Amino acid sequence: MMFATLKKNLALFFVFFSLAILFWLLAAAHWLPADGAGTVVTKVAGWEGIVCGLSAIYLAVAEVLSENLGRAILPICPFGKKKA
Repeated sequence: MMFATLKKNLALFFVFFSLAILFWLLAAAHWLPADGAGTVVTKVAGWEGIVCGLSAIYLAVAEVLSENLGRAILPICPFGKKKA
């Protein structure tokens, strides 16, 4: 999904990029010992999950505001050429 967003916008790409990192961190935490590095990786994954969730909320608010007001209020940085 992350690669499919490369033709959309930076905000959507960041949501899926941070989600991919989150999944890798959670998988690593599962395989590491719980009394050592696994605990640290789990905490890092928790913070990464918060970043991922906040970026998804930002994107949702930006898209809803843009749709309802007819203009961009919060930037989502579209990729590619700008349409005239």
